[in-house]
Order: sequence, then C-alpha cells, then structure tokens
Amino acid sequence: MKKATLAQMTDFDLRLLRVFKTVAEAGSFTAAESMLGITRSAISLHMGDLETRLGMRLCQRGRAGFALTDQGREVLRASETVLAAIEGFRSEVNQLHQALRGDLNIGLMNNLVTLPKVRITTALTQIHRQSQGGVRINISMSTPGEIERGVLDGRLHVGALPLINSLSGLEYTPLYDERSFLYCSRQHPLFAQAETVDVETLRQASAVAPSYRMSAEAAALHRDLDCAATATDREAIAFLILTGEYIGFLPDHVAAAWVGQGQMVALAPDRMQFSVTLGVATRKGRRQSLIVDRFLEALS
Repeated sequence: MKKATLAQMTDFDLRLLRVFKTVAEAGSFTAAESMLGITRSAISLHMGDLETRLGMRLCQRGRAGFALTDQGREVLRASETVLAAIEGFRSEVNQLHQALRGDLNIGLMNNLVTLPKVRITTALTQIHRQSQGGVRINISMSTPGEIERGVLDGRLHVGALPLINSLSGLEYTPLYDERSFLYCSRQHPLFAQAETVDVETLRQASAVAPSYRMSAEAAALHRDLDCAATATDREAIAFLILTGEYIGFLPDHVAAAWVGQGQMVALAPDRMQFSVTLGVATRKGRRQSLIVDRFLEALS
C-alpha cells in the first residue's frame, strides 16, 4: 500500500478510528455489526477508507479469518489513547456544569468480585445513581502490569490491583488486604492430610506458580515448591488445582466456593499463607475529572 502522511485529524477520521477500535475489540466485521448498528459492507468501506487515509494495512480479513497486522496493533493502541484524551476533554467540559456525564474506564484483576468487602461494587452503584445513568462504565479484566500501563497512557482512568511495586507515574490508594492459602483438590493425594502435611512433602508435589508479579513474601513461599506449571491469573491457577495434579495458592475468597463444596482444602494453613494489599491506582498529574473524583470518594 502506498505510503501516506496524515496531515490533520478530522471528525471523519475520528469516526473511522472508533469503527476500527470496535471491530478490533469484536474480532470480526460480523461481530461488530450489532455493536455499531451498521452493515458489514459499510464497516468494510469504513475500514478501507481508514487504511487509505493512513497508507497502511491494518488487518487481514478473508477465509483465514480476521487478524490485526503489526501496524494495526500499533494504530489500535494509538487510537485508544487519542479517543481516551477526547473523552477526558468531554469530561472536563461536563464538569463545568457539575454534571456526571461521560465514560469511566476501570481495569480490574480477575476474581475481585468474590471479595467479601464490596467497596468497588458499592462505589460503582453510587456513580450510577448519582449520574442517573449518565456515566458509561467500561470495565476490562487484565493483569496488574497491563492495568498499570493502561492507567499510565490514559486508556484507563482507574485500576484496581495488588500494591506490590509502586511506579513513579502512579498514585496508589490502599483498599483492603487479601489473604492467600495453598490449596489442593479432593482428587489430590495430599487432600486427606491437609492439616498435618509437612513442608518436605509439599516440596515434592507439583505446584503452579503465577506468571504475574508477586510480593516478596509470596515469591519466597513459591521458591520452596516444585513449580511445574505457570498461570497468567487466579482462574487459571484454580483450573490446574482442580485437575488433582497440582497444588497452588489462591485468595481465600476465590477458593471459598470450592472449599464449601468439599472440592478444595487448604494445605498447612498455619504456615502456607501470605497477604497482599489491594488498592486503586490513578495517574499522577491527571486532568481533574468529576467522575473519577466521585468514584475515588465513594471508594474511601
């Protein structure tokens, strides 16, 4: 495709970027139809216009399915940043009228919904009621690292994650502590001796370790185990524990349902446990936003 330079962004360009972002998130033209309220042929024309405007191929589409090109992934990230900036401007203007109108983009780790302390849920309830539905809440589930990057580049207004290593560009507010224990399933040989199992026996069992960042306390406990598998999140850890082949750490609120059903048990709970503080992160020096400020106030 012939190289081109983008001289000036127009409303039409922004409309095309929103179409592109929706298609990329949906994963296909067909899936994006109902989200955009336009036909596949119209979506195809818009995508073609955008590729012509940018002078690059953004995606592959055809019998092999839909896939972003390397340039397409970069354009998507840039699109998310610029659209978030526009939304930030709209929020500032609405703030002049003291009206809660606009988007609230939140990044969460998975499995926080089972926490007994529902401060995030309560804060979302207050925002929805105070705005009378005028705030569109967009929640994405991701890893702590991705959440921090999203808050730093402006795609996310707020992120909820474990407070382990502080980044200089973010401000952190603690919410509550989360306690994790070492679990096995009913099918595991150690299930019957959960209370009395010794450390040496635990070292001989296959364990699963998270591939995301851990606290020093958690990392030390995992070093004493035979970590034969890794998982990107807590749900994946639970899947491996439930095979009966692995032991692994889970927050007690995540494991509670399986423990209550007799499907999991904590191993040597007096020794094999650790805590981590969960909190919210916002970008330092962020533009003032009535929506974000009200959400943070509701959390506290």
